[in-house]
Amino acid sequence: MKEKNRLKVMIYGEEYTIKGSADPTHIKKVASFVDQKMEQISHTNSFLSIKQIAVLVALNLADELLCLREDYDELIKILDGMHKRKKS
Repeated sequence: MKEKNRLKVMIYGEEYTIKGSADPTHIKKVASFVDQKMEQISHTNSFLSIKQIAVLVALNLADELLCLREDYDELIKILDGMHKRKKS
């Protein structure tokens, strides 16, 4: 079982303690990415609350993830088709 790392990170001016088995460098990178996304949205929508900014970031990231999953699934289908043609 992987050891749990405990790390303090800053996201949108708030300190959070993150626990996880991922490498601390990766955890910092993820936190920094979320912080940057929150800053981007807050600059273009200065009237939004922190909660609204966080929800918009979550929606944007979920959209990006779902699009990447669709692209991945399509690539797998293409590769499977190429693999099957080579066997024929």
